Amino acid sequence: MNMNTEVTSSNNGNNLKSAAGEYLTFVLGTEQYGIEILKVQEIRGYDAVTQIANTPDFIKGVVNLRGKIVPIVDLRIKFHLGKVEYDEFTVVIILNLNGRIVGIVVDGGSDVMALKEDQLREVPSLVTSIDTKYIVGLATVEQHMLILVDIEKLMSSQEMELIDVAIH
Repeated sequence: MNMNTEVTSSNNGNNLKSAAGEYLTFVLGTEQYGIEILKVQEIRGYDAVTQIANTPDFIKGVVNLRGKIVPIVDLRIKFHLGKVEYDEFTVVIILNLNGRIVGIVVDGGSDVMALKEDQLREVPSLVTSIDTKYIVGLATVEQHMLILVDIEKLMSSQEMELIDVAIH
């Protein structure tokens, strides 16, 4: 059993090395998150969406973005982070994930940060509201902790396949 733990740790270390790069940071609740900047197509203010019947709560609906129907996922609901309130800081980050366009609603956008390997840490084994298999690692930037999300893995997870079913 110890052998598996060691293998997992070394795999995480390799993941952290490849995780160095530029990230778009955003706020959800009281935490800061980061997603790989290369996945981001644009950032928009939150607008009303067209709701689709029989979709999970975290799928807010769809928007028409220059002729493309784009599903909108509210990450606060997806991560079970409490009451959702939309205000002037709420933004939608439009992602391009291997040609699949998806929008995520977050409490606020922040910055683009270049993260070096020495700023990255493995995720400790904790019970969190976000499944740790979607977390690449943690980054320390000045006095802040940043949770790095593998947004492609999260959006292509089995429950997210419901988006494709709902809009096609």
